[in-house]
Parts: sequence; C-alpha cells; structure tokens
Amino acid sequence: MLRQNHLLCAALAVLLILCLSACAGEKREKVELPAGVSAIEVSHHERTVYGDAYIPDAEEFPLVIFSHGYNGYKDDFKSDAVYLMDEGVASITFTFCGSGARDKSGFGTTNMTLFTEREDLEALMDYAKDIKGFNGKLYLFGGSQGGMVSAMAAQERPQELTGLVLIFPAFSIPDDWSSRYPKSSFPTAEDIPQRIPWWGVDLGRDFAATARDLDIYERMGEFEKPVLIFHGTSDNIVNVSYSKRAAEIYPNCTLKIYPGAGHGFAPNLMAEVDDYLLDFIKTGKTPE
Repeated sequence: MLRQNHLLCAALAVLLILCLSACAGEKREKVELPAGVSAIEVSHHERTVYGDAYIPDAEEFPLVIFSHGYNGYKDDFKSDAVYLMDEGVASITFTFCGSGARDKSGFGTTNMTLFTEREDLEALMDYAKDIKGFNGKLYLFGGSQGGMVSAMAAQERPQELTGLVLIFPAFSIPDDWSSRYPKSSFPTAEDIPQRIPWWGVDLGRDFAATARDLDIYERMGEFEKPVLIFHGTSDNIVNVSYSKRAAEIYPNCTLKIYPGAGHGFAPNLMAEVDDYLLDFIKTGKTPE
C-alpha cells in the first residue's frame, strides 16, 4: 500500500508539472483595437477602470500610459495622446477609480488610496501588453499624484517598462499627510477621521494612513531604466526640491527644471514636454 501511495504521489506531481508547463506556454488572446480612439474598460479587484486607447495607423508601436493627478480625469492628457498617436505612438488615458466626480467606476472616493490607484495602473499595464501591435516598449507618464503612482508601479514592475516620465510628481504626499495627521497625535489609522474632505473630494482614513507611511524614495535606486522628470520652480503644491532629491537617487535620471512654472504647465510648456517625450521614445535617450 505504501509503494502504491508513493507511485500515486509521483504521478500526481508529474501531472501537476505538465499542467503548469502547459499554462505557462499558453498564449494570451490579443486585444484588437482599430486605429484611432477607442473606449476601453479594464476590470480588476472587483472594480472597472474606464479609459481610452489611442492607436496609431501602424503595424507595430510603443505605448505610453498616462496617469492623471488628484481629482483628475482621463481627458487631462487627451491632447498629448493625440499628438503621440499622430507620430506613431500608442497611448492609454484613464480615470483612476474613486478619483472624483468624473469617475464612473462606482468605486467610492473614501476607498481610494495611492495603492488602489497603483492597482488600477498595473491593470492597465497588463491590458496594454495584450494589445495587438504593441512592440513591447512600455512607458509610464504621470502628473502630480499620478506621477507618484507611476513611480510606485515602476518600482513594483521595473522589468516591464522601457522608461518613466513624470511631471511635477507629488513625492510630497507622505510629508503632507504626516504633517496633517502626525503619529504623535494620531498614532493609529483608527485615530484619523473616517471621512476627510480634501480639495473637492471626500477621502477616507485609509488614504491618509497609508500615505503618511509611504517612503517613495526608499526603492528609487532599484529602478535603473531611464527616468525623465519635469518640474517648475514656482510650484506651490509640490516643491521642486522633491524632484531634485529623486533625480539624485534614480540611477538614470534627467531633471528638466522650468523657472517660474507652477503646478500645471502652460500649453507651450506641455508642447515642449511632448516633444521631449517623443524624442525619448524614438531614441531611447533622455535629453541633455
């Protein structure tokens, strides 16, 4: 009987290995999208992200995922995505679940955190890899809070990315929330108010509790792909010093500083950013 049990276990082990090998070799079904702009829906973690895919008229193309800032919307980077599409580069813009009034996912703003937004972005990364014509070169582009989330996703999945582009990334968020709810006065998450009205959005305590504990700089040195950061010296939301610190930690980073620019760039500066972005994608090099 003992010998029979050993044989049965051995047979089951072989069967399991064969099944795992078959699954590993299974090809994922490609997503076919027409050239132009298509609405997309990506479901994950029992919620759905709504966005748009901008697909160029080309057989193969690199792809950029744009992440908007706090209380933003998928169309915040619409003109940038159209510009890239006309130059042969695909893009995805989307609205973070629970980000504000323009989000139609139904995910509550009080449930949204930097980490739920990172989950949204990672779900879009998985979706992008299955788009027919995608050539494997994937870039994340994030503004303000979307820049923070893009940096977080890059740290989690560095090997899947070709580059990271950030505009006035909100690396100040942990300091902001540590200052607002210091652990000396609010030692646990339960001590933080359950609902926090903040810049037109009702946040939940989990946003504050998880944000104040985050050290975005701790793992920056692990991301060795090219990083391009844009920041203005007159930014009164996120001081340029936060980007300067990041540029010193990322092993392969270029920081473009714009004197007098605030938290949000004028159209002429965004046009310059788009040109730098396109050149970065085409050459694989950040500007001097």
